[in-house]
Amino acid sequence: MIGERIKSLREQKGYSITKLADLAGVSKSYLSYIERNVQNNPSLQVLAKIAFHLDTNIEYLLGEELAPKVWVDEVLDEEWHDIIRDAVDEGMSKGDFRALKDLVRSNKWREEHGQRRDYRDIDSKKKSNIIILHIDH
Repeated sequence: MIGERIKSLREQKGYSITKLADLAGVSKSYLSYIERNVQNNPSLQVLAKIAFHLDTNIEYLLGEELAPKVWVDEVLDEEWHDIIRDAVDEGMSKGDFRALKDLVRSNKWREEHGQRRDYRDIDSKKKSNIIILHIDH
């Protein structure tokens, strides 16, 4: 299923397999294996790269329907603007935001498909959903 969706979207965009592989930073042979379902378990990182260049998301490639597009002005109130400004002032890059977004998508997908991991603190009374992500470029 993943392979068929990638191939279909790639063809809709008019990309050759070589072009998409170059854009996504994966080998042409690996992408070909994915499309032909020879490789049917690509990493979420590879799927994120491919999805980005196909203007879709990981969930769609994994079999979900496309999420509806949301107009930015409908969602980004002043609090969102403040959060984004603070994050940028603290050094977050666009790549950091994309990586964080992919992490959140991945966690949501796991939860929806019953693959939630059990992260346990030493003190079982204290639980945290905070993940610190630092990416050096």
